[in-house]
Amino acid sequence: MKKITLLIAIISFAFSVQAQQKKTAAKPPAKTAAKVKKETMVEIWTDYGTVVARLYDSTPLHRDNFIKLVQQKFFDSLLFHRVIDGFMIQGGDPNSKNAAPGIALGDGSAPGDRIPAEFKNNIIHKKGALAAARDNNPEKASSNCQFYIVQGKPLDDISLNSIECQRVRTANPAFAYTDAQRKAYKTTGGTPFLDQNYTVFGEVVKGLDVIDKIAQAQKDERDRPVKDIRMKIRILK
Repeated sequence: MKKITLLIAIISFAFSVQAQQKKTAAKPPAKTAAKVKKETMVEIWTDYGTVVARLYDSTPLHRDNFIKLVQQKFFDSLLFHRVIDGFMIQGGDPNSKNAAPGIALGDGSAPGDRIPAEFKNNIIHKKGALAAARDNNPEKASSNCQFYIVQGKPLDDISLNSIECQRVRTANPAFAYTDAQRKAYKTTGGTPFLDQNYTVFGEVVKGLDVIDKIAQAQKDERDRPVKDIRMKIRILK
């Protein structure tokens, strides 16, 4: 009788273990939280204050080129060599580092080729847009180092409609401003006539007032500030 009781106990235990194993196997593994990659942030120090900008992952060629130059300290001590109040501030010409007062600037470049254009319908030239300068090459490829930050000014719907129609005819048949983009242009402002013509690869998230101060600096007939305005850029961790 004892042997039978022991055998029953063993069988019961075996079934219990088997049932537990099935229950465990049926339970899906716990999901690990997906890591969200943060877009690269850069700090642009200037003689007029500090600006923080976010680089877009949707324009990887321009993003990676800019990051490479920042890591090389390429921009450190260069000038904002062209400023136009109500339009933008431009810098990044390597020839500006030791340029004498009054010398014309804007033709310099970094070693390497131009950056292919990366136009996106969802990225516009709103105030604070960080964009690549370029010459008049037919591909509209960007300078590999010169950039500008948009100041711009507010526009109305009539102006935006005109610019939108022009883009449809000449640059992008599918182009149309969203309600959010129109609101941005009508409130904070920008330079919409540059959309689909110059690549925007980031935006200022802090320090728009610094852009205003630089844009209003006294300048010469070439739009170069009379008093040098230098920069230093670093990647924020």
